[in-house]
Parts: sequence; C-alpha cells; structure tokens
Amino acid sequence: MQLYGDLEVLTARPSRDEMLLAPHHLFGVADAADGWSVGRWLEAAKAALADITLWRRPAVVVGGTGLYFRTLTQGLATIPPVPRPVTQALEAEAGAAGELALRPRLARLDPEAEARIARGDRQRLLRALAVAEHTGRPLTAWQADTKPALATGEWRGMVLEPPREALYAACDARLESMFERGAIEEVAALVARRLDPALPAMKALGVREITGHLEGRTSREEALSEAQRETRRYAKRQLTWFRNQTPAWPRVTSPDAAEQWRELEALLG
Repeated sequence: MQLYGDLEVLTARPSRDEMLLAPHHLFGVADAADGWSVGRWLEAAKAALADITLWRRPAVVVGGTGLYFRTLTQGLATIPPVPRPVTQALEAEAGAAGELALRPRLARLDPEAEARIARGDRQRLLRALAVAEHTGRPLTAWQADTKPALATGEWRGMVLEPPREALYAACDARLESMFERGAIEEVAALVARRLDPALPAMKALGVREITGHLEGRTSREEALSEAQRETRRYAKRQLTWFRNQTPAWPRVTSPDAAEQWRELEALLG
C-alpha cells in the first residue's frame, strides 16, 4: 500500500527526513487509480535492486505483506487470468454459504493450498479455488513452476515479532497518531475521486472505516476504534503467516525500538 501516493499518512510512509537518511525506492510512486499487481511490483523491485547493486550498496526490502517477500525469493507463477464472472460467482457462493463450505472443494482440487491457507483468509481461498476450477490445474502446481528473482544465498530474511500485547498497543497508538496527522482528510480526498472500490488502494486499512465516518454513519471515535481493531486483526494474520511460511527466519522480539536495532545489528554481524 505504500506504493500509492494518495495514502502517505494512512500507510505510515517514511517521512521526508527519514528518506534523506538513505535512498528509498517504490514509496508513493503509483496513483490510486492505477492498481498494481504483485507481478508489476516484482518487476519494479528487480529494477530497484539492480540500481542499488550498481552502486554497490546493501539493499533492505521492508514491508508486512508476506506474499511480496515470497514472490521475490521464490518467484511468481505465470497463471492464466481468471474471468471476472468466475470469481464473482465464487464470491457469491462464499457470501451465501460461508468459507467453510468451499474448503472441501478446494481440498479435492488442491489439497496443499487448502492446508496452507489460514482459516478466515477468504481472499486466498477463493483465488486458489478459482484458478483450480478455471484452469484445471492446482494453484500449487502453477506456483511450483517459477524462478526466483533472488537466488538462495543472495539474501537473508528477518521477522520483527515483538510480544503480541506490545504489537497491538503500537498498532492502536499509530492509528491514533494517523487520525491526528490528517488520515481523515487524506481519505476524504481519495473518496472524492470516486474510484472503483475494487482497486487495492481503496481496500487499505482505515479507508473503509474513515469513509463510514465521512458519510455520517459513525463518529470519529467509532471510526478510530474500528480501524484499530481491523489493524490488530491484520497484524495477527501477519504473525500467523510468517510463523507458518518463514519458520527459519531469525526473529527480532524486543518490544523496544532501540533494542530492536541492537538485535538487528547482532543478527547482521
């Protein structure tokens, strides 16, 4: 989400002072009306890494969306596009019958994907089922036929994983700060553009909750509380994803920022 120039406050994009400390890449480079895919990000990331390597600098890839790390280190499968009517039909089924009703279907077609996708992750469940049913080939098989942008041995991964209570408190404090620094005005400007609600930027954490406040359906305090709750839930899903997908990556576990830096320095040697 930090790709989108429209979401500077709500995505906690690095400040101007922070960007002066070291070159930053791919922050605020996209317009909200231009929805980027993970494949498009991968091509831009490879170009940025090549530029950094040219200057003989170390590169640090940061973020919270595990799919992007996996794409960079494991590759991205070239999967035929699934027609929108197919995905809409599955979304309608999930809405009527619930996610659990679709899991047995995916388990028959792609048992590895069904076992890997966490409970409640409806988006990935529907994606895997749509690909399997439309192409006749499991998503897992498509994903196995890939080549990573970074070869094994060329990179190291680390996970910031402070105690859950400290993480949740930090999420709450950050959302409160965002509201004070202009998140509501930022979303108002975004909503005024009347963009397609299916665009990635329109699904950023906080956009839906603040939109409800702007439309008079909730108070400022209710919008803040809802955004904080959804952020905590997202953080919990991130913890689960990294625990399942990157068990071998070293963990930085201190709740204190200064101590986290010391832990990082020790891990980096």
